[in-house]
Amino acid sequence: MCFKMLNKKIKNMKWTDIALIKLSVLFFTLMLAKLCPNILSLEWYVYLIIFSILAIVPSMKVFKK
Repeated sequence: MCFKMLNKKIKNMKWTDIALIKLSVLFFTLMLAKLCPNILSLEWYVYLIIFSILAIVPSMKVFKK
């Protein structure tokens, strides 16, 4: 129910609003990395694997048709 409401509201947003949301998530992530330096101790390929796994579903939706 909550997601239906959010999906309706996001249709009213402009591309700049969505870009600002993405930037806020980026800087929140940087803040978390600064506060928890153990997160950054992983090797670079671990982040690549996590990124690849998380990007599969949205990529399939984009390139489906």
